[in-house]
Amino acid sequence: MNKNKAIVILLCILLLLIGVTYVDIFGVNAAGDGSASTIKLGLDLAGGVSITYQVVGDEAPSATDMADTREKLQKRVEKYSTEAVVYQEGADRLNIEIPGVSDANAILQELGRPGALYFISQTDPQGNTNYARSADGSYVMYKTIDELLADGSILLTGTDVRDAQAGSIRTQQMGNVEYIVSLSMTDEGKTKFAEATENALRKNETLAIYYDGAIISAPTVNVVITDGNAQISPMESFEKAENLASTIRIGGLRLELEELHSKVVGAQLGVDAISTSLTAGFIGLCLVVLFMIVVYRIPGLASAIALLAYTALVVLLLKGFDMTLTLSGIAGIILSIGMAVDANVIIFARIREELALGKTVRASVKVGFDKALSAILDGNITTLLAAGVLLLLGPGSVKGFAQTLALGIAVSMFTALVVTRYILYAFYAIGLKSEKLYGVGREHKTLDVLSKKGIFFGVSLALIIAGFVIMGVNKGTTGDALNYSLEFKGGTQTTVMFNEKVGLETANEKIVPEIERITGSAVQIQTVQDSNEVIFKTSTLSVEQREEINQMLMRDWGIGENEITSETISSTISNEMKSDTLVAVIVAIVCMLIYIRIRFKDLRFGISSIAALLHDVLVVLAFYAAARVSVSNTFVACMLTIVGYSINATIVIFDRIRENMAVMSSKDDLKDVVNRSITQTMSRSIFTSLTTFIMVAVLYILGVTSIRDFALPLMVGIVCGTYSSICLAGGLWYLLRTKIKTKKQ
Repeated sequence: MNKNKAIVILLCILLLLIGVTYVDIFGVNAAGDGSASTIKLGLDLAGGVSITYQVVGDEAPSATDMADTREKLQKRVEKYSTEAVVYQEGADRLNIEIPGVSDANAILQELGRPGALYFISQTDPQGNTNYARSADGSYVMYKTIDELLADGSILLTGTDVRDAQAGSIRTQQMGNVEYIVSLSMTDEGKTKFAEATENALRKNETLAIYYDGAIISAPTVNVVITDGNAQISPMESFEKAENLASTIRIGGLRLELEELHSKVVGAQLGVDAISTSLTAGFIGLCLVVLFMIVVYRIPGLASAIALLAYTALVVLLLKGFDMTLTLSGIAGIILSIGMAVDANVIIFARIREELALGKTVRASVKVGFDKALSAILDGNITTLLAAGVLLLLGPGSVKGFAQTLALGIAVSMFTALVVTRYILYAFYAIGLKSEKLYGVGREHKTLDVLSKKGIFFGVSLALIIAGFVIMGVNKGTTGDALNYSLEFKGGTQTTVMFNEKVGLETANEKIVPEIERITGSAVQIQTVQDSNEVIFKTSTLSVEQREEINQMLMRDWGIGENEITSETISSTISNEMKSDTLVAVIVAIVCMLIYIRIRFKDLRFGISSIAALLHDVLVVLAFYAAARVSVSNTFVACMLTIVGYSINATIVIFDRIRENMAVMSSKDDLKDVVNRSITQTMSRSIFTSLTTFIMVAVLYILGVTSIRDFALPLMVGIVCGTYSSICLAGGLWYLLRTKIKTKKQ
C-alpha cells in the first residue's frame, strides 16, 4: 500500500464514520427518519399500548383456561414485538402490553376479539343459505351467530383447532412455490371436521371460517378429511398466510374475550433510564478508547476508530432491521462491545509478540492478524451459535437479547478484522513505522497456575456450596430462594387517578419511597398518556398494606378512595417461557460443545469450557442470593451475557494451548505448555475484562435502580469469567487430559 492509497483509505473510513454518525443523530431527512431517536424501544424504556380484555360470560373461568388463553395470546402478540407481554389481572382479565406502538385502536382492530372463531356451513340443514360471496369478493352473512348456533350451521368452533401455521409447498405440475395455511384439529375436532368436510363435499359447498364479525376465509372442500390435518391454499403471499394462521390461532382461544379498556402507558423504567444509559454508554466508550490508545498506542488508535465505527453501525442497523431495543438488548450490545475490544486486544498482543521476535512492523501486523484469526473466529462463532439457538427457540424477551447480540457480533468481527486492519496498514503507509509506536512485547516469566489448581477448585466449590446454602436459608425464611421480582412472581397493581397530572420524576421522588417503605419491595411505575392516571406495580400486598397505601395517598395527595383500585396480577414470565428459555440454553450449550469438539478435535476442551461457564453462572447465582438482588426480566439476559463472555474468554486460552501443543517437542512437559499458554494470554484476559468492566461500571454508577440491579451482577460475572478462564479452565482440561491418558496406559 502506497502513501496516496493509504490517505484515500483513511479519508474514506473517516467520511463513512462521519456519514453514519450523522444519520444516527439527524436521520436521512428533515423528519429525522432513520435516526437513533426513531429506534423502537421496549416497554421498559419507552412504554407502549396496554389493552385489558375481560372474559365473556357469567361463569368464572378456571385457572387452567386462563393460563392456556394467556399462553396462546402471548404467541399472537409477539408478531407486533418480541418484547410484548401478556399477564393476568384479577380472576377474569388479561392485560396485553405491546411496546413501540402508540395507536391502541389500530392494534385492537387488527387483533380483533379473541375466542370468536367458527366454522360455518354454506347452507343450514333445511337448505337455507347462510352466506354468499358478493361481487367485490367479500362475503355477506344472512344470519347472526345465535341463529347459526340454533339451526346447527356452526360445525366447529375455534377450540376444535389445535394449531394453525403458515407455510409453503412446491406444486407438482409447475414446480412453483405455493403459500398455504396448515390446520390441525384436536381429537374432538377431528371427528367434527370429518363430518363437516363430508357435508360440504356432498353438497359441493364451501366451508367458511368466521371470525369477529366477518368471514376471513371460505375454502372449497376437495376431499373428506378424516385425520384432522388440512391445508388452505393457495394464499396470495406468505404474509397473507401468516395473518390468516395467526388469526385462526387467536380465534381458537378457549375463552372468548372482549376489550375492557385500552391506553398508552409510559416507560416502566422512566425516561431517566434512557438518558442515563446513553450518558453512561458515551462515558464508558470514551474511557475504553482512552485505555486502548494509552496501552496500545498506534494500534490502540486504530481500534478506537474501529470501535467508533462499530458503535455507529450498530445504531444504524438497529433501526435498519427494525429491532426493538430493551434493557436486555442493551446487555447484548455490551457483550458484543466487549468482544469487539477483545478481538483487537488478541490481535495487538500477537503483533507485539512478533515484534519481540525481531520481525518488522509490517510483517508483525500481517502475522498478528493471521495468528489471531482462529481465536477470534472460534470465540465469536460459539457465541453466535448460542445467539442463533436463542433466537429460534427462546421466548420473546430472550429473542430481543439474541437479536442485538447476533447483530453486534457480526459488526464487531467486521470492524476488528477489516476496518482495524486497513487503518493499521494505512497508518504504516503514511510513515508511522517505528516499533516504539506499536509496542514490543516482553517475555514474561511463566506463571505456575496449575500448581494452585487445587486451591482454585476448592475456592470455587466453596462459593458454589455457599450459594446453595444461602438459597436454602432464603427459602426457609422468606419462601423464595431468590429475590424474585414482579416478572417472575406477579403481585399487585394499584391504579391511582390523581387530581392533577403527576410526572414520573415527582412520583419517583415523593410516592415510590413511601410505597417501598410500606411494602419493603421495589416498585414499578407507569404513567398513562393524556391522563392523570398512574400505575404502581408491587409485590403481592396484604390487606393491611393496601389499606396503608390507600391512607397515604388520600392523606398526602387528597385522592378519594374510589379513585384507587387494586388488582392482583400474574407474572409476565410464564412457566412456558421459563421452560422455553431453559431448553434454548441447553440446546445452545450442546451446539457450542459440538463446535468446540469439531474445531479443537478434543472433547475435553468442550467439557472444560462448559464447566467453566456453569461455574460462572452458579457463582453469580450465589451472588444474587446473598446480595438479594432483584431477579427481574433482565436476569436471563444477565446470565446469558455471562455465558457468552465466559466461553469466549476460555476459548482464547484453549486456542493458545492448541497452538503451543502443535509445536511442542518431546522434551516439553504438558503442564509447562498449559502454564505458558495461560501466561501468554494473561494480558488479553485482564485487558478485555477491564474494558468491559469499565462500560458496565459506568452504567451501574449512573443508572436508575433497575439498571443497577442488572449491572451489578454483570460486573460480578465479568470478574468471575476472568477468574474461571485463567484459574479453572486450563487446570480442568489438564486434569481430564492426564487422567484419561493414565487410564489408557
